[in-house]
Amino acid sequence: MTATSDKDQQPQGVNKRRLVVSLLALPVYFALFMFLPAGTWAWAKGWLFIGVFLVTLAVVALYLWRVNPEVWVARTRSHEGTKRWDKILLGFFFPAVYAIVPVAALDDGRFQWLPVPWWVCGVGYVLFLVGMGILTWAEAVNKFFEVTVRIQTERGQKVIDTGPYAVVRHPGYVAGILFCVGIALCLGSVWALVPAGLASALLILRAQWEDQMLQAELPGYREYTQRVRYKMLPGVW
Repeated sequence: MTATSDKDQQPQGVNKRRLVVSLLALPVYFALFMFLPAGTWAWAKGWLFIGVFLVTLAVVALYLWRVNPEVWVARTRSHEGTKRWDKILLGFFFPAVYAIVPVAALDDGRFQWLPVPWWVCGVGYVLFLVGMGILTWAEAVNKFFEVTVRIQTERGQKVIDTGPYAVVRHPGYVAGILFCVGIALCLGSVWALVPAGLASALLILRAQWEDQMLQAELPGYREYTQRVRYKMLPGVW
């Protein structure tokens, strides 16, 4: 989302059950969707990515818990008021994102369809880490950053224009694109760019639709678009 408030309600607290389930799902996901398609536990690029991913996730989680714990609360709880079009869009987006890893595992880990040099993986890690940095920055300044698109009237949602929101209106989607493309390249797969590209296209569409919704429903957002003219890429769009 693209807004915050000076006077908002206190968070209800982290949904511990959902958080634990999410953490336990990580090793299951990597086992079923990374090493099973790869056909081996000795896939070096896979283990390297897991290590970098988990360390980055831990650092980001600890930082956000210190500067903006309400983000954790928002991500572990269900919210009413999500736009119907967003639910449909996410029904396509999440499968595309989840497909990146198994496609990469089939490509680089098992069949070696289009082998790439290690420097390509290095580029992937740069994109991945830059994406995580932008995402963390956006979440740090915006306690209303949620997974789904809705107007948070119960929390007095208001427009902000600090941090990355002073540069583009939807920095979270910029981060998402870098994240998806970065994962594909981290794992050394050209074919994984196909689901990554689909996920990126859906993020661009979502940014457009969310922007239209915010202009129509969030007070002050239309004026904000006059100050920050670009949605995702300065000088372009």
